[in-house]
Amino acid sequence: MTIRVVIVEDSPTMRAILMNRLSKEPDIEVVAAAANAAEGRQMIRELDPDVVTLDVEMPGMNGLDFLEKIMQLRPTPVIIVSGATQQGNDTTARALALGAVDCYAKSEMGQGMTLEDSGRLANMIRSASKVRFAPRGAPAPAVPTSRIASQARLSIADRPRLIAIGSSTGGVEALQILLSDFPADCPPTLIVQHINERFAPAVARTLDQNCPPRIQLAESDMPLREGNVYLAPGDDRHLGIGGTTSLHAKLRRGEAVSGHLPSVDVLFSSVAEVVGAQAVGILLTGMGSDGAKGLLAMAQKGARTIAQDEATCTVFGMPRAAISLGAAKVVAPIGHIARHAFSKAA
Repeated sequence: MTIRVVIVEDSPTMRAILMNRLSKEPDIEVVAAAANAAEGRQMIRELDPDVVTLDVEMPGMNGLDFLEKIMQLRPTPVIIVSGATQQGNDTTARALALGAVDCYAKSEMGQGMTLEDSGRLANMIRSASKVRFAPRGAPAPAVPTSRIASQARLSIADRPRLIAIGSSTGGVEALQILLSDFPADCPPTLIVQHINERFAPAVARTLDQNCPPRIQLAESDMPLREGNVYLAPGDDRHLGIGGTTSLHAKLRRGEAVSGHLPSVDVLFSSVAEVVGAQAVGILLTGMGSDGAKGLLAMAQKGARTIAQDEATCTVFGMPRAAISLGAAKVVAPIGHIARHAFSKAA
């Protein structure tokens, strides 16, 4: 099936580059290209595309305001196409928190229309086309109370020593909701979010500005302290932990695991080995299965393990894979996960 795309980009040169690149893909059709938000809104209304690529730095209505309107009025998978400035990166991070499903750096396009990006943008579009949004404002189906209660009784009773979180497509929005419910003195928390390394610092800043704990990029050998959340930098290093009486972050180079570098599976497996039953593992929205085996390893060590439910996921792939393995002791809506992480009772 052909994936229908609308491009919203104010630069004529960049529109031409995007159209040229996507025209080479047999399963992708650019049905329209808009120069601003007003044109884009009209084209989206008339053509009902599968995916929208959106520049965030536009004259008139900016990309953030336009994205917010898209998600409110006609939820559609949006890929942010961002410039190389810090302001552009910060805006992209806020867009991801508003519901954009992925981000593509203009620097990945090279210097001309004929240069390739190894199919990265096309693959993003293919993944985004599989996203299905729940209607905005519709209440999420309740998770049966008896199920939550019975699973919560299997959880550890004491305050966790460490929390590990994995997320991918739609994850920045989910992380903002989840971490907003964390106390300022939360246990040390580590996150692997699948994201381009250029945008990771801006995502950390955006989350830090909106959530009670301090949120920062992880550094190798950094001590893990209460009240701090450590985000994997998104480069070619896996995030794990080390230590016994005192814990520290470990960043190591290596091959992709479960298709990703950094990998959620690597983080969860490291936490299972070092912290065992004193940890909590949380697997959020994302495509594929990264994190499922690692969450199972945590569950087998006695850790409390939680997966986001289908109704509140942008993409249910990663949580579904974990649930199918029996790795998740609790399955809960995003707004309930912090409660399960911090208390024994449902």
